[in-house]
Formats: sequence, structure tokens, C-alpha cells
Amino acid sequence: MSEQPPRTIVIAGGGTAGWMTAAALSRFLGKGWRIELVESDAIGTVGVGEATIPQIRLFNAGLGIDEADFLPATQGTIKLGIAFQDWVRPGHRYLHGFGQVGRALGLTPFHHFWLRARSAGQARPFGDYSLNNMAAESGRFARFEAQPPVPDMPYAYHFDAALYAAYLRTYAEARGVQRHEGRILSVERASDGNIAALRLDGDRRVAGALFIDCTGFGGLLIGEALGVSYIDWGHWLPCDRALAVPSAISGDPAPYTQATTRAAGWQWRIPLQHRTGNGLVYSSAHLSDDAAAAMLLKHLDGEALSDPRPLRFTTGKRASFWHRNCVAVGLASGFLEPLESTSIHLIQTAIARILSFLPQGAIDEADRAEYNRLTHVEYDRIRDFLILHYHANQRVGEPLWDAMRAMVLPEELARKLALWRASARISRRDEELFAEPGWTQVLIGQEMLPQAWHPLADEPSDADLDQFLNTVAGVAARASAAMPAHGDFLRRLGAHSSKVSV
Repeated sequence: MSEQPPRTIVIAGGGTAGWMTAAALSRFLGKGWRIELVESDAIGTVGVGEATIPQIRLFNAGLGIDEADFLPATQGTIKLGIAFQDWVRPGHRYLHGFGQVGRALGLTPFHHFWLRARSAGQARPFGDYSLNNMAAESGRFARFEAQPPVPDMPYAYHFDAALYAAYLRTYAEARGVQRHEGRILSVERASDGNIAALRLDGDRRVAGALFIDCTGFGGLLIGEALGVSYIDWGHWLPCDRALAVPSAISGDPAPYTQATTRAAGWQWRIPLQHRTGNGLVYSSAHLSDDAAAAMLLKHLDGEALSDPRPLRFTTGKRASFWHRNCVAVGLASGFLEPLESTSIHLIQTAIARILSFLPQGAIDEADRAEYNRLTHVEYDRIRDFLILHYHANQRVGEPLWDAMRAMVLPEELARKLALWRASARISRRDEELFAEPGWTQVLIGQEMLPQAWHPLADEPSDADLDQFLNTVAGVAARASAAMPAHGDFLRRLGAHSSKVSV
């Protein structure tokens, strides 16, 4: 039997989404596949996704990327969580750290014991029982293997998204990915309605069996060519604009992202080794573009290194993410503001699903339907978690924030909150991204406290409960205090890093 020619996957668009996809496919697909990527240097990328969540480490590890090479190459820093400033009211602060808070006793989660202790005036702030939070607040970091009673300390990265894309481009091209420089002028359709090829400037044609749309908000393939509609979530998440600007660094970078509320939105601060990434996400119905720019520049920690770059968006998702022989990845598939740093994670999970549902021959509708179902669930549940941050505010007298408290919530989020308010229970469905530690930190952090806790939390005596809580907090405090400063960790890593090898 003669060997079959390789099947071609065409990636439309570069940037973080395109090159993450190309790198992963070049790593995991065999010689029966050819990977081609089309991008134009004349088309800029959004590039605001510089903060990540711990799953990015799985992606890099799967590619065989050495952290000691990766962090210096991307000017990266460590991220232990997100600090939320002024989300309840001006002056209020809490940190959503990665990893566990406290530890369960038997079958009863830790937060039930904390709630009981709080009602009696015995509890410290919830974050004091988290190793991630204690290390983040003290500016410390170390890599180590968890050994009870010291828990694991999950971490993620901040990095320069353009440098990350360039890093992955080098990786992918070294593994045979063919890059076509140029603009996509048109999308050629086959008689069955599938995409047959992309037509580029210079009378070039790039044909393939499967097309991955990484063309950004416009969705050149999934939206313009195939007509898949976009579902607008602006009634739940009304911020529709952002401004981004880098600023000079001031001191060692903190090992966490900061999200600070403003009168009509919120501002991010992402510390890198060579600069700080800043941005303001806001509602144009409540704040003019000029006023937004002035507000952003007023609240920088260092000198602005450029003029603010504007970005317009509509929060939402595609009605279908895989339609015919085209899969949307990144901004072409939808947009959720970067409040919980999920943008790059959504690229990562899309790539994992593409590999999982890779067709043997003709694409089966059952596979497409399941891919779309899983992706819809993922988007919907992340959307709900973001809405929670807005809805739980106490910023009275500001139109945007007043409206967010009064909004009618999505049904699943309303169910979750009703269960929490009644009995401090967290309900997680369909392997949704955010689990109990994330929900409890945001709910408690934003002072949305329940009416009761689990009855088994009443079993320990007051003295035993106090001793238990002090032990947990003491472990977190001592373990974090023994770590080096985050800045020292980065300097040592840079001093020992070798030339990037892909």
C-alpha cells in the first residue's frame, strides 16, 4: 500500500493564539500532518494577555520548554494570584491566590471551620491560611516539592505576550511549521461549503483539510467567511473598551497581578522584568475615551513608555466554535475580559480539544457537537465567575457599579449563589475551570458571606478549633518567610539561564 500524503492544517493568524497552536500541533502530530501558518507583519496583535493561570505550566511542560530558558526569554515573572483592590469599597483589598486555603478536617472543607471561627471573633483574615497568599503579600517565591504539613504552592507567569509568540514561533518552525507572510485577501469555499483554501496577496493559495481561525476579533474565517454569529454578553459584562500602556518598572516585580476598580471599570497591573503592563477596562457608556486615558495615566507606578493603545471589544462568544472544517481559537472564538487571566488558558484548552477531537478522515458532526458543547460550558462558567466580581461590589453611588449589583444574574450563577448563601456549599459542574478555592476566596473576599456553615464544623471545641486554625496559619507564615525574595529568584534564574534551545 502506498503511503498517504500528509494532511494539511492551516492556521490563519499568528500572535499568541496562532503560535501556541502551531507549537502544540508540531509537537504532538506525527508525520502524517503538515502545519502551515499565515500571518502578516503589517497586522498588529492585541497582546494584552500577559498574565496566566497555573495550567500554562502544563502547556509549556508538554512542549518540553525549560522554565529557566523561558522566563528570561519572555521577560517573565512569577504569579501566585491576583490582588483585588477596592472591589468591595475604596480601601478594601483581598487576594485570590492559587492553591488551597487551609485544609479540610475529615470530609468538611476548611472554609466552614473558618466561618464558625469568624462568627466567634476567632478567625484571622481568610488569606492568612493560604501559602500562596502569604508568599505573594511578602513578595517571596521558591520552587519546592510539597511535604505535609506544607502544602503545594501552584504558580503561573506574567510574560511579554509578543516575546512568548516569538519564542513559540522559533519552536514551531524548528519542527517543520511553514509560515506564509502576507494578508488573507479571500477565503475559497469548496462545493460542500467547507473552506478549501486561503487566497493571499501575490496570487498565492494555501489549501488545507482543517483550518484554525486565529484572526482575532474579526473572525475572518469563522465569522466573515462561514457566517457563524456572535453572542453578545454586554448586558452582563458591559465594559466594552480597554486602553493598554507599558510603564517603567519601579523596584522588584510583585509576584501577583493587581486589579483595581475605577469609577467605570477596573485597571490591571502586570509586573514584568523589563516593564510593567497596565491597562484600563471600562464602559464607554459611563466614561469617555479621553477621560479613560487620563485616569489610566494618572494611576501608573512608573513613567509611561508609550501612548495608551485603544482596544474595542464586545464580551461574548461564537454561536459555534467549530463549524464545518474551521475551528476558532483565541479572540476569534470569543472575548472575556482579563479579570481572572483566562484569555491564554482558553487558547490552551481549545488546542487540547482540537488534538482530542482530531478527525481521522471526514469530520463527524458528533465530534463537532461535543467540541462545541464543552467549549460553551467553559465560556459560560468563566463568564459567571467574572460577573460575580462585579455583582458583589458595595460601591454605592457609581452608576456602573450600582447597575451591576442590581442585574438579573445568569441562571447557573444565581443557583450557585443561593446555595452558598444558604449553607456555604460550592457547587461545581462539568469540570468547570474555577473550583472551590477560587470561589471561596472571591465570595469571602468580597464579603458575600453565607447564613450558615456545615454542622460538622461545630464538632471541635472552641480550644481545638483555635489550635487548628493557628496551626494552619503558622505553617503558611513560616513556609513563606523561609522563601527568598521574588526578585532574588529571578536574578538567580537569569544568571544561570542558558541560550534558548528549542
